[in-house]
Order: sequence, then C-alpha cells, then structure tokens
Amino acid sequence: MPLLALDTSAAVAVAVTDGAGVALAAGSVPEQRHHAERLAPLVAELLAAAGTTPAALTAVVAGTGPAPFTGLRVGLVTARALALALGVPLHGVPSTEALALRALEADPAADVVLVVTDARRREVYSALYRRAATDDPATAGLVEVRAPGVGPAEDLVADLADGVRVVGRGALLHPALAERLGDPAALDTALLDPDPAALARLAVRRAAAGLGQPGEPLYLRRPDAVPAASRKRVLA
Repeated sequence: MPLLALDTSAAVAVAVTDGAGVALAAGSVPEQRHHAERLAPLVAELLAAAGTTPAALTAVVAGTGPAPFTGLRVGLVTARALALALGVPLHGVPSTEALALRALEADPAADVVLVVTDARRREVYSALYRRAATDDPATAGLVEVRAPGVGPAEDLVADLADGVRVVGRGALLHPALAERLGDPAALDTALLDPDPAALARLAVRRAAAGLGQPGEPLYLRRPDAVPAASRKRVLA
C-alpha cells in the first residue's frame, strides 16, 4: 500500500512510503527555485527506486506550508493532479508539523518544539507544538500549541523557555534560535527542512482516526506579484 508524499515549502522533497509512513525511497533537491522543473522527474525516479508505479499508490500526501506562494503552489497543484488522475485521496499536512514530529522522534526527552522556517523578507514562519500526552491517533503524536504565523525571528526569543527544542532552517536567522538548533552540519536534514515521510506518518495516523485533511495552502501573506489595482493613463 505505497503512498507518495511531497513537500515544496522549502526544497523539493519527495518520499515513497509504505502504508505506515516508513520511507521506501526518498530524495530531495536543495535548490530553492525551479520547483516545477524538478518535482516531476524526482517523483518518477523515486517511484522506480521503490519498485512501484503510480497506479499502485493508495494516497498522495502534500505539505501545505506555510511557505512562499510559488514553490508551495507547485507542490500542491502536482499533488492534486496526481490524486485526481489516480482516483486516490489527497491528504494535506502542515509542513511545520513534519519538522515537529521528526524532532520528537529524534529526541524522546523533548516535549515542546518550536519550528522556525525561512519566510524571506527578513521574516520567518513559526509554530509551537508539544508532544501528545496520549496515543490517541487523532493527535498523531503532537498537539498544536500555537498555530503557524509569520514575523521577525527576534519575536520568537520569548518562546525559548528551558527545554524547548528548536528546529527548522529559519532558526539560522537569529543567534539565540541558532544556538538552540545546534550545529547545522551535524543535524539530520529532516530537522532543517520538512521530511515528506514524516508528513506521510502524520497523514496515515489521522486517516486512521477518520479525520479530514484538506490540501489547502498556508500562505499567511499575499503573493509578491499582484494585479494592478487600476489602469494607468500614459497619454495626456
């Protein structure tokens, strides 16, 4: 029962997983642009590496951000088109939750996770999560303490209480956050950028609990390019 999971909120990242969300094949392209050109070939490559085909997929999982408009849109449009063409469910999961889940999986002693990703324009996206107190599938292992938002990195320093685990590439934008992140060179990349296999694990658990998982994007702010409000006269 393979699933296809993809995330374009940062890099282009794809995983083909089993029915429990364990990666059978995974890969990413660290480039921050050209998502449209990179995504489809990577999907085809990883399906082949996992020894499966699109027709065998039972669901498509997509990271819903938050992220800048263009890259995130490419991933969600691709995921929707694949799910529609294959006649399988599309599950949307916030990309910040994948980072939080990986942090909790990597550090059993961690209970609270601050996720910080790069929003550009000298800002970051952030969200705060804690480990779920029960094994209820509806929680999928974590509970949202503060919903994703966008703003200056320095505004998050107040969240750095003792024991708060910080993950996400956006933490590199502020010294106090970067100090909690640790040495980026020594970190699992899934603690810097969203891991699509973690998205799949969250989706599988929530689907088992009968929860809806809409694939609506979390843009949080307007796109850079917008139509002109009115036509300008250029002749007197």
